[in-house]
Amino acid sequence: MTEAAVLNLANLPDWEDIKNKAELIQRLETEVLPPYVNTCRWFAGKARQPIRFQLRQIHPVPVGSSVAYLTILGVEYSEGDAENYLLPLGLLESDQPEARDIPPKGIMAKVKLGNGRGLLIDAMYDERFREMLYGFMASQHTLAGPDGDLQFLRGRGLAEEDLNTRLPSRVLPVDSSNSALVFGNKYFVKLYRKLFSETNPEVETVSFITEHSNFDHIPAYAGSVVLKQEGAPDVTLVMMQLMVENRKDSWDLTGDYLNDFLYQVPQRMFSIREEVFDMVELLGQRTGELHCALYNQHAGPEFAPEPFTDEYREFIIGRIEHLLEGRYNLLIDNYTRLDPLAQRLAWVFMEAKELIDDFVADFRCRPIESLRIRIHGDYHLGQVLATQNDFVIIDFEGEPESSITERKIKHSPLKDVAGMVRSYHYAVSAKLFGSAETAGIEADQLQRVSDRWFKLIRDTFMDAYLETIGSPHPLFKDNAEINFLLLIYLLEKAVYELGYEISYRPHWVKIPLKGIVDVIREIEKIRIADGNLTNEGRGLPTGLLQTKKA
Repeated sequence: MTEAAVLNLANLPDWEDIKNKAELIQRLETEVLPPYVNTCRWFAGKARQPIRFQLRQIHPVPVGSSVAYLTILGVEYSEGDAENYLLPLGLLESDQPEARDIPPKGIMAKVKLGNGRGLLIDAMYDERFREMLYGFMASQHTLAGPDGDLQFLRGRGLAEEDLNTRLPSRVLPVDSSNSALVFGNKYFVKLYRKLFSETNPEVETVSFITEHSNFDHIPAYAGSVVLKQEGAPDVTLVMMQLMVENRKDSWDLTGDYLNDFLYQVPQRMFSIREEVFDMVELLGQRTGELHCALYNQHAGPEFAPEPFTDEYREFIIGRIEHLLEGRYNLLIDNYTRLDPLAQRLAWVFMEAKELIDDFVADFRCRPIESLRIRIHGDYHLGQVLATQNDFVIIDFEGEPESSITERKIKHSPLKDVAGMVRSYHYAVSAKLFGSAETAGIEADQLQRVSDRWFKLIRDTFMDAYLETIGSPHPLFKDNAEINFLLLIYLLEKAVYELGYEISYRPHWVKIPLKGIVDVIREIEKIRIADGNLTNEGRGLPTGLLQTKKA
């Protein structure tokens, strides 16, 4: 908030119908909201040049004896596409008890109210507004309006005994791309700040799993708020889930396990506690159960399994080829900045260009009988919460840099598997190459130790995953097809990672490069196997997938 942000309302009733107050709207759009929004962590347009802020939709909602507004704020830029943001607006008189509880970050402007003063606020900081959200979701209320209906929906995760209960609420002090509320330390509510012109994939996926399966290792869907407009897709504004009490996410938990391992490396000792294998095996099992829950032959078109179509293959091929072209150029431009180990790995990658191109081209015409389903889409250790003795999988929004349409594309669940495999590789590599305890150890030695740990953990995860999926399963044809598809997704993921590391963490470039080189070695095994086909057909004598369980 800035001191200049002061509104003069002649009388309080002006607030009751701000849609028809053109002068007030104009002042909000030009004087109040631009400086306030630029202070908010959830505003993604700070690096661009805004040219216009516009309150595109204003939906009144009852708050106590007054009203608040769920508004959609449009932001236009000098370049690129416009964006829409959810911004709840509330007004409090200074002598109201609620005004004392508003933190500075929630105050948009000071307001003159005739003989008194007040505050224009982000309404989520008003407990009465939070009560309205919860109560309307519990009662499945609908607020009709000329710009569309606000539908408050309830899910199975909202307990029967809580339907008519007033739960204390608070705003979580987190700075992220969305805002978070808690009700009674039992329910977690996410306000989606940046809006898209269709249903949020996280709400779709979490509600589907909650309503159509018995998989209970996600925060169960308890409700949502949706804007329904005639002739347009639904827009998700809010989602409520069961709150999960967790120790930490699995990235931090894996880091703790790796600390024990790390301290042995300078003594040239190698051991992994049995507890580590148990937890990795359990995560592989939970991942398999998640994908079984998402595999539903009787689901509607949004979730029904689909084959590998030509259109899908071209989408993946186009993405990989685009990534490869950019990464080759980045490596050439930044080669001298790399350390010796990264330079050697980079040479292997660049010299294998023809091999990689042939492998990607094979994806275009190779017969594939496995199926595609909706998946998590951004699966890694940071998306898994460790509870006392188990795991809970969170954050089904998909890849942050992808469009909503792309996040809803059905993939082989092996894309999720590849994401977790890469995450384990990052965990051990970052720990060994970035710790003071190993600073004096030769890089090649650290790489060998890292590889040993990673391959044991990877195989443990994969064995548990495939054991859970079961054999046969329509999602996967056979071992050879699993290997091939997993390599496709591992290549895509590692090449994507490479661009980030070159640009922001050149000392970590060796990590994705090693992942790419591992894929290259497996592609070479496939070529050998293809050159020695028997009457039993195509197969892999050795390689990434050792298990015979699928």
